[in-house]
Amino acid sequence: MKPEISLDFQYASPIEKVWHALTDSNMLAKWVMENNFKPIVGYKFQFRTEPNKYWDGIVDSEVLVVEEPYKLSYTWVTAGENTKVTWTLKKNGDITHLHLEHTGFKSESLSYNGAKYGWVKMSSELKKLLAEY
Repeated sequence: MKPEISLDFQYASPIEKVWHALTDSNMLAKWVMENNFKPIVGYKFQFRTEPNKYWDGIVDSEVLVVEEPYKLSYTWVTAGENTKVTWTLKKNGDITHLHLEHTGFKSESLSYNGAKYGWVKMSSELKKLLAEY
């Protein structure tokens, strides 16, 4: 069985606000990485950050699914891995449940562990961002 990242988060923010943070390029840059994202199925974009000794800092992506404000999916191609990120949002009163599936890893590689660590870290940044705006 191939490893997958499956994480759940809850935010005390309306679903529209969380959706905006997932789909607005400027907002994504504040909690994920600089990017040229547009929420258009088939749109190809990149996330970019400073390279380090393990990674060139570039993620090539293509938008696969946009179902505002409930589901967003895109490819995540970097460091020899061709994976897929899917965000699912659910509204429960003033709470938004956000589920992340990051699938397609070949093994529990450095890429897998880096992504797992990265998403947990970035979700904390998202929580701060949602509280600020």
